[in-house]
Amino acid sequence: MPSTALSDRAAQARTAERETSASGLLVPDPAQWISTTTGRIAPDTYTWLQAVHWASDTQAHAPARAHGPRFGRTTIRIAQLLAQLTPCRPGVGYLVRMLKVSERTVQYHLSILRESGLLSYATKGSRVRQVGGRASEFVRTIPAKFDEAIGLRTADSESYIRKVVGVASDEGRRTLAQLGTKARRAVRRTKRRRPGKAGNTSSSTSPRCTPMGVGAVTSSPAALTNNPSENDVANGNDQQHQGERKGRRRLNQVGRRHQLGLELVRQVPWLSGSPVPRVAWAVRHLADAGWTAHQVIAVLAQRTPATRIHRPVGFLTARLVGAELLYDTQAKREAIVAWWRDSPQAARDRHTEWAGTWQAPRSSTVRNLVRNAWSRARETARPPVAVLDDQPTTGEHREARTTAWRQYLSGRPSLVTSALAIAGRAQAEQIYGRDLVERVLRLRSTTSHLRTGTAR
Repeated sequence: MPSTALSDRAAQARTAERETSASGLLVPDPAQWISTTTGRIAPDTYTWLQAVHWASDTQAHAPARAHGPRFGRTTIRIAQLLAQLTPCRPGVGYLVRMLKVSERTVQYHLSILRESGLLSYATKGSRVRQVGGRASEFVRTIPAKFDEAIGLRTADSESYIRKVVGVASDEGRRTLAQLGTKARRAVRRTKRRRPGKAGNTSSSTSPRCTPMGVGAVTSSPAALTNNPSENDVANGNDQQHQGERKGRRRLNQVGRRHQLGLELVRQVPWLSGSPVPRVAWAVRHLADAGWTAHQVIAVLAQRTPATRIHRPVGFLTARLVGAELLYDTQAKREAIVAWWRDSPQAARDRHTEWAGTWQAPRSSTVRNLVRNAWSRARETARPPVAVLDDQPTTGEHREARTTAWRQYLSGRPSLVTSALAIAGRAQAEQIYGRDLVERVLRLRSTTSHLRTGTAR
């Protein structure tokens, strides 16, 4: 009898869990990707935090498991940290250090945000051979149940899957205003403030880039202009909310070293792929003396590096020995930068648009979409671009264009750049649209990296 009662109780619990999952907010694992999500991309972090607080207040999330934590304060704290990262590519270790919780707790609450439809995978983290671990990259999304509960009217959008065009009722406007008040709140510090520092505001209110050491760049070159929040649209006010604090956060000594090391890794070709902490250690004396990346590159450009460099960081250290003593004033460093900018090698670098060879996208689905789009474009003779209809004609064409937009918003315009390199601008505009191609061309003309001369 006791065993029968226990089995009946377990069956009732499983039945109740299935009913809750059917009626609650639960996104299955296959739908937790940006290509398969039923939600829409959040136009800004403020709007996304409104959806996070709505999910917390209503407890709409239906957990897929009977154990583990639920949507609560820790979930909101993680969401507020994710809202500060651009792109949204956090490492679990970084969240553990910031929140002072266990690694398993962070993994639980990240899964809660994914199951609630508030996060969608752009790329899933993995361990790359000879490179190390790479953190997962997410796209902040808003579930469709949030729009239904608030009464938001949406329309199709190539950039955000769906866009908000209005609010159906005054009750929805009041709810958005209340959620907006919660979204503006700063994350409370876990440690007590020391005496004399009570006037300092929390640094969590200022936007930050993805921290160093999690395998991501510090800025998204494809970021668009901040759109007004849904609360402002509902109230007829298109100005940005006043909760964001302007200005950049001041870096300490270690932060300046890592900043200089990161800029060198991104701008010096033979340092590409080198660990940023090791490069920061190699240039620590220069960073402490106030050197910039251009000044370091100008010193490196005085001598052409070897054809093959086995230890880039060691080579960098040897080239910079005594540089802080030789160029000990700002005037001397500016003089060497002026010489370097006038050199023939620097002039050639400024006219070089591409560094390295083109590589096809890794995803087989994306490759098939591009291949089919190009074959269809070649088969059908189109009139000149000036008279082309900019709207896609087939479902497959629309899907290829939507995929290109989503990758562009995530900072990876490889589909459009490869189409420009292979098929030309006319075919690229025919496949992906004139607006997206012009955005990629403007991005390419403003983000070219400086390179030192190399003997090939």
